[in-house]
Amino acid sequence: MSKKRANGEGNIRKRKNGRWEGRYTAGYDPKTGKRINKNVLGKTQAEVREKPKTAMAECQGLDVSREADEHTVATWLKMWYELYAKPNVRTATANRYQLIIDTYTVPASGISN
Repeated sequence: MSKKRANGEGNIRKRKNGRWEGRYTAGYDPKTGKRINKNVLGKTQAEVREKPKTAMAECQGLDVSREADEHTVATWLKMWYELYAKPNVRTATANRYQLIIDTYTVPASGISN
């Protein structure tokens, strides 16, 4: 039975050609939010164990966070209403959702947009 690796360590496997491959998460794409996977190759398992550690340490200094102004509660609620709620519910329900968003939710979040 193989040993389970800890969170954040990535994984190591032996390829068909006899070389070892280590995969790790280098970060997350700021636009899509999807993870960025990278891999390293080596002749020995011990060599591949060390490479992702150093590569992950280099990636820690990068700032890949999203802009705070780009995603607010107010903009997300308005986008949700226009794309998902309004086309799929009756007119009276859509009007009620709009009223709740504009009157209660957005002002309570403290963000006017």
